[in-house]
Amino acid sequence: MGTQDISIARDPQSKKRFLKHLLHDVEAIEKIMERGLFEAGITRIGAEQEFCLVDKHFKPSLNALEVLQKVNDSHFTPELARYNLEINLDPLPLTGDSFSKMHTKLDSLLEKASNAAATINEQIILAGILPSIDYRAVQRKYMTPRKRYEELGRIILELRGEDFELNITGVDELMISHQNILFEACNTSFQCHYQVQPDRFADSYNWAQMLAGPVLSVAANSPILLGKQLWSETRIALFQQSIDTRGKGYHLREREQRVTFGNRWIKNIGDVFKNDIARHTLLFLMEIERDSLDLLASGEIPKLEALQLHNGTIYKWNRPCYGVNDGKPHLRIENRYLPSGPTTADEIANLAFWSGLMANMPDSYAGNWDAHDFDDAKENFYKAAMWGIQSGMVWDGKLMSATKLILDVLLPMSRKGLEMMGVHEKEIEHYLDIIRERADKKATGARWMVGSFRRLKETLDREEASVALTAIMDKRRRSGVPVHEWKLASLQEIESVNIQYDVVSNVMSTDLITVTSDYIVELVLKIMEWRNIRHLPVEDNDGQLKGIITKKRLDRYLEGSKDARQITAADVMDQHPTTIKPDADIRYAMLLMLDEGISCLPVIEQGKLIGIITDKDTQSIWSKIKKNSHAKQ
Repeated sequence: MGTQDISIARDPQSKKRFLKHLLHDVEAIEKIMERGLFEAGITRIGAEQEFCLVDKHFKPSLNALEVLQKVNDSHFTPELARYNLEINLDPLPLTGDSFSKMHTKLDSLLEKASNAAATINEQIILAGILPSIDYRAVQRKYMTPRKRYEELGRIILELRGEDFELNITGVDELMISHQNILFEACNTSFQCHYQVQPDRFADSYNWAQMLAGPVLSVAANSPILLGKQLWSETRIALFQQSIDTRGKGYHLREREQRVTFGNRWIKNIGDVFKNDIARHTLLFLMEIERDSLDLLASGEIPKLEALQLHNGTIYKWNRPCYGVNDGKPHLRIENRYLPSGPTTADEIANLAFWSGLMANMPDSYAGNWDAHDFDDAKENFYKAAMWGIQSGMVWDGKLMSATKLILDVLLPMSRKGLEMMGVHEKEIEHYLDIIRERADKKATGARWMVGSFRRLKETLDREEASVALTAIMDKRRRSGVPVHEWKLASLQEIESVNIQYDVVSNVMSTDLITVTSDYIVELVLKIMEWRNIRHLPVEDNDGQLKGIITKKRLDRYLEGSKDARQITAADVMDQHPTTIKPDADIRYAMLLMLDEGISCLPVIEQGKLIGIITDKDTQSIWSKIKKNSHAKQ
């Protein structure tokens, strides 16, 4: 998807030409394998670092392209959202001090980005999902103005035929519909690449699938989205649901998601690509000058542009990749499930752990995948995404904790793999010790974030806690200390943080008690007394706001009524309440309530009730705004 010269696959003639190239590319990659043309005898590692940009209030930035221009370095590329950038690290042979070299290079590039961001009073954050992301950050205003992103969103929505839906349940629950693909941009990852030996590609790919669950469990770092505690690696569910092209149906037909773990072991290099072509609709096409089979026949190595473009729109958690360096083709596996952060030390440790495991697949697995249940590997992956280091794993038919599997089985296996590749002992000790400590203490980024968020919420509201958590993560990352050494966040760490109270969605209450219009007034009154609330929205079964009942209005109505038993909410409610949108300025909301002489504002999005803001909320916010103003002076 990096190329700009693409178009939506609509024109019939162009589509025919592209599909022909796609078929020839599959045939070409099989011929390259048959003829032994793939690079062998060397293993390289690489990585892509996605990161977030935040403004001085630790909220998502709009200035990624400006920072990109200031950095002026070809290692950096834009991402889907205007608060994300990506660093493409140079590949290195897996040997000697390759991990510390990559670590040093990564730190220097992030420092470059940090310095550029600082010129506009912004900073960078490493997190699988930025805790301070709010509802605004998933609106079209935050999409990077690039043709390929707009077209990708348009075609996916067109294929789906209806709004996207998120439904993720953890400690909290997130149920929301949306009309663009920007929820996908909430995810930031540390994508790892491992070059495999061509004659062992299928075995290596299947082994990578086996490893995905336990490796993810100890690396989890994405437990919070929109202030809700969800999965340890919420990125997994969020990515799959945010760009799902499958609309709801009334039948039992099985259709594979474009974001997928897969459903079976693969048999050879062509197998995985043929399955993807058969299962997934062509999204984009491009004009290709020379056919891959013609190039191969003339002794040249083709880039397989059609295959690579189609492969780039299918988001496997372990994705097979074809590349050409210095005229030599190679095969690699791209690990896409590892999150960004919490520190670069944690990220490189994850890469080292995974690379050592990839280098040391037991001989008993080779060509023997039918003896292993694919569903065990898939189950392990999704359990790790949900529960992280607290999950249980099935390994070689035995059930054990993720911690025991990592400490007793996989860390020794990874160590041996790194030794076999000639990695220096000091490197191995340093990075695998980070994994060992993280597993032993169950101290992943996800566990730290959840524990810290809960502690902060004892004093702060959800929005404040989300911003505070982001600010503290930034301080901890800059220290370079791995996450297993972090203490839980404290309020003292955010005394200098300027939390911004600017829009209604940041301060509104979303945990609402509501009634329908046919509720009898006696029950309405009891509900308000039980819950100690002064405002009760009335909505229909579809969530459409029908009115609002205030305690004052209800008391006044009951004083003049002789028989309250026959009165319903419809008789008492204000049928035309003043409402407000979630992105409205908080100061405007305050003035509106004063002008209208009202004590609450239902918050409406597309006619549906999504929250409420009361005079108590605005009084609290106003006092905080004044406090922040005095602090600046």
